[in-house]
Parts: sequence; C-alpha cells; structure tokens
Amino acid sequence: MPAILNNTYKLLLICSVVLGLIAVSILIWGSGLLASGLYVIGSLVCLAIGGRSISGLHQMSFTIWVMVAVSIGFFYPQYFQKVGDFKFTGFIVPLIQIIMFTMGTEMSLKDFEGVIKTPKAVLIGLVSHFTIMPLVGVTLAKSFGFPPEIAAGVILMGSVPSGVTSNVLAFIAKANMPLSVTIAAISTLIAPFMTPLLMKLLAGQYVAIDLQAMMIHVAEIIILPIILGLIINRFLRNGVKWLQSLLPKISMLGVLMMMVVIVSSGRDSLLQIGPLLFLSAMIHHSIGYLLGYWSGRLLGLDEASCRTISLEVGMQNGGLASGIALQMGKIATVGLASVIAVPWMTISGSMLSNWWRSRE
Repeated sequence: MPAILNNTYKLLLICSVVLGLIAVSILIWGSGLLASGLYVIGSLVCLAIGGRSISGLHQMSFTIWVMVAVSIGFFYPQYFQKVGDFKFTGFIVPLIQIIMFTMGTEMSLKDFEGVIKTPKAVLIGLVSHFTIMPLVGVTLAKSFGFPPEIAAGVILMGSVPSGVTSNVLAFIAKANMPLSVTIAAISTLIAPFMTPLLMKLLAGQYVAIDLQAMMIHVAEIIILPIILGLIINRFLRNGVKWLQSLLPKISMLGVLMMMVVIVSSGRDSLLQIGPLLFLSAMIHHSIGYLLGYWSGRLLGLDEASCRTISLEVGMQNGGLASGIALQMGKIATVGLASVIAVPWMTISGSMLSNWWRSRE
C-alpha cells in the first residue's frame, strides 16, 4: 500500500476516534443525543474509509456504511421524507426489485442441484428457517409487550427468507457454499407463499393481514425481478458482463438508500422503542444462529453444513421485510424491526463467520 494512502487511512482512523469522543461528550454533558448527530456520522464515515487499511474493519466496511445510513436518517429525517407531494418511501420497492434482479443474474439452474445432492440438509435448513425465526419472533413480541404494529414487524422479520448476505458469510465461515446458495434461493422463491401465510397465522392478532394481496405483493417484489435476472443470466450472460459487475454495487447503494428512507420515516417511533427493538433483534438472531446450528447437528449433518444452516436461519432478508411493510402502509412502524435488525445481523454474522474461520 503506498505510504501516502496508508497515512491517509491512519489519519481518518484518528479522526474517527476524536469525533466519536466528541459525540460521547455531547451525549453525556451536552445537549443530548440529537445534538451529537454530525459527529456520530463523521466518526462512522472516517471509520468506514480509514478501516480499509485493517483487515477486520475492511470486512465490516459495508456494515459500517449501513450504520452511516441509519445515522443520517435518524439525525436528519426532515431531508429524506418527501419533496413536495412525493414521498421518498416510493423508492423502496423499486430498490428491492433491483436487488432481487441482481440476485437473479447471479443464479442459474445449477444452484438448485443441491436439492438433488443433499435433500436432507436442504429440507432441514428450510424447515428450520421457516419455523425457528417466526416462532422466536412471536415469543419476543409477546415478551417485550411491543405495540401491535411494532410486534407485527418483529414477526415479519422472522418470516422472510434468507438473503444473499448469508452466502457471503458462509464463504467466510468455510461452510457448505452449495447448500447455502440452494437454501437461500429456494427460501426466496417460496417466500410469496410462506411469508404471507406465517404473517396471517402469527401476526394476524396484531394487524390485519390480507393473505392474497400480500402473496401478490411479495411475488411482484421477488419472483418477477428474479425471473428477469435468470433470463438475463441464461441468454445474455456474455453480452452483459459489465452489467453483472455493476449491479452488486447498485444493490449495496440501494440498501443504504432504503435504510435512510425507512429510518427517516420512523424516527419518532425509534426514539421511543429503539433500544428495546435492538435488544429484541440481538436475542432473535442470536437464537436463530444457535438453534439453526444445533438443528443440523442433532440430525447428523457435518460441521460445514451445520454452520451453513446456522447462518441461513439467523440471517433474514431485511429489505424484503421493509418492502412488505411499505405495501401494508405501515413502513414507519412495521418496518422498524428490519432497520434495527440489518446492522446487527451483519455485525453478528460477520463475527460468527470469522470466529468459525479462525478455528480451521
């Protein structure tokens, strides 16, 4: 690494620490949480860029950028809610569809060979995913006594499929990559049926659920973009390599934009319920990792497959949860659980994956 670049990274890390200390000082002795916003955001931006020089922080860079996006939406919501009569929440579903399209361009029929080669492991992963997380979500919603729409959001977060992040973390953890891709793909494709059904059964006591309408909405968000992506990958792959290299970057930017908009729309609710929601997310996904691992272990799977199922159970598609909440017209309440969960999932999943990798 060139010396001037290395020194720049070091300077940014120092700035991150200084700005972070100022933010803490304002929080303790100054004007309170909201007055520290500029320093919090500055500290995180410096950490995200400066951390590129440190292996551990470099792997966490996207997580840090998610925290930047959440902070921007939290401290400056007035800039990201609407312009004139247009509400920024209108961007959320198209952004999710772009992310799903990107997932489709990375998929092929070979991704489903795992069903034939390891049907037992795939079945264990799918059953565990769509039982453990929804049931833990219901238990937490009741235990914490959340308001109805917040409680429904916790259950929704447990009822969506796993996301592409789990595939990346499975690679880091030296887990069973073909199994990871297969479970993620199938759980996503059956989500238009499973997610609305689980919401009707488990969250119907908190909010009204139109089962048929939700199935149609989820299919529009997931199935159509993925099919288009599969077609692009199958027939136009060689002609759109530039697009396939660009789409992951667009997807990551889309996730960050969604975080800003969702947090901005629900900032007042976050001020009231945020700490409890974060604690709930920590418990929710930690239990998912633990029970996912042991569901495989107790049923005789190898270590690599157990790690895979742990990540596939504990990692949820937060973007899809946000999109469903928007379609329900409750992004500022039902959508909050996903905003809290995404940073925690990424941090905890990365830590777990790196710990497993270090044991090899």
